Amino acid sequence: MKDSVVSALGFVPIAPQRAFEDIAAQIRELVASGKLKPGDRLPAERELSTKFNVSRNTLREALRALELSGMIELRKGASGGAFVLPGSSEVVVNGLRDLYHLGAITPEAVTEARIWLSAIVVRVACARLTDEDLAALEANVETAVRAQKAGDFAQRAALHSQFHTILAAATRNPIIQITMEAVMEVMRKFIERIGPSENSYTVPSRRRLLKHLRARDADAAVAEMTKFLERLQANYMALWKLRQKG
Repeated sequence: MKDSVVSALGFVPIAPQRAFEDIAAQIRELVASGKLKPGDRLPAERELSTKFNVSRNTLREALRALELSGMIELRKGASGGAFVLPGSSEVVVNGLRDLYHLGAITPEAVTEARIWLSAIVVRVACARLTDEDLAALEANVETAVRAQKAGDFAQRAALHSQFHTILAAATRNPIIQITMEAVMEVMRKFIERIGPSENSYTVPSRRRLLKHLRARDADAAVAEMTKFLERLQANYMALWKLRQKG
């Protein structure tokens, strides 16, 4: 990229202390202001390091930090470089999962949060979901039934988790969708730790919920989902306590 273009973006030299953080902050601000857009390629390392008045190693540290945060992608080769990425839920999902692994999020907290979040999701989805959303939810339930009959716990668990993300997508709110995706990823990790379990109430509850959703009865739908998740939470926590004792 020509020096005139680099100058137009408004990069300014930074202080050496915490240099990579300042570089990352400037690039984030350029994305926020619209001067850099998804798909844009950042100036070459040599030009950026000169403009920021830092070494190329310091610049690379900043770029790696931005890559880890999901802001940019670093590509190799003749047509490579640092490219601004479109929005992705991956960073939020990975962050919440890491917090769970570190012990900052307890099983009690994630199961409780899912109950609260699901009540919001169901109420909003009840007003906004389409016939296509209902069809996707119904197909999910029937596929889960087949997986259960086949004894395929892994597929059944994945489908039960997917049911919640399909429902969250029906809210048409990306923040709710991303939050639910992150919560369900943590739930997946938690379920992996407590191991497979059987229950006879998930599918009947799903079918009752679908009936309420088709009728656009938000109160009944929320009550059904909450009752189901509270029962499931009690089961999960009992299994967790047994595992802890073992």
